[in-house]
Amino acid sequence: MKIVVAAATGFELEPLREYLTERIYLKNHHKITCLVTGVGLVNTAWAITKHIITEKPDLAIQAGIAGSFSPLFPPSTVVVVKEDLVADLGVMENEEWKDIYDLSLADPHLPPVNNKKFVNPHFSLMEKLPLRQVKAVSVNEITTSADRTHIYIQKYCPVVESMEGAAFHKVCLEEQVPFVQIRAISNFIGERDKSTWKMAESIARLNENIILMINKIAELHQI
Repeated sequence: MKIVVAAATGFELEPLREYLTERIYLKNHHKITCLVTGVGLVNTAWAITKHIITEKPDLAIQAGIAGSFSPLFPPSTVVVVKEDLVADLGVMENEEWKDIYDLSLADPHLPPVNNKKFVNPHFSLMEKLPLRQVKAVSVNEITTSADRTHIYIQKYCPVVESMEGAAFHKVCLEEQVPFVQIRAISNFIGERDKSTWKMAESIARLNENIILMINKIAELHQI
């Protein structure tokens, strides 16, 4: 089985890399690739598309840290993203945020889009981990203002924010590759005092869950 684990940066996957170097049985029976895509939607779309076309993986996993919109999901919480969308593609017009679907520049129901969102249909994959399944938004600019936070919450009801998830979902849906996006929350949206962030704890918990998923799938030899 070919499995690709993608992340925006190398440090988000370092514990997984160390784990795999010590697990010969995984290497002998499965090809597990750690792919660093670079930060952002554009980099992610290019990197994951190129990998899928050239390597034809059986499963794609996206892993990374994220910000939380909700006090119910504090830093170091790990979640599975069931649906994602690009939140900051549009225009602020007459003090109202309008995305490309509101502007009639795209069809909100044209596959792989489902009511503006890229929805993961692989329920059995997401259920392999004992994690909450949540809605997410992806952005090109990290959200720092209270006004923009309020807009996203009111319009999209997200739990987490990243800079890559929606691109990953779209490519996997277009290329028909089973996928799952796993996010560990490092901070609350708008909190820029990094001394309050739980980066190390989040990455540790993120990789624990990636390893758990890989082992469950590898043992069963099935997705």
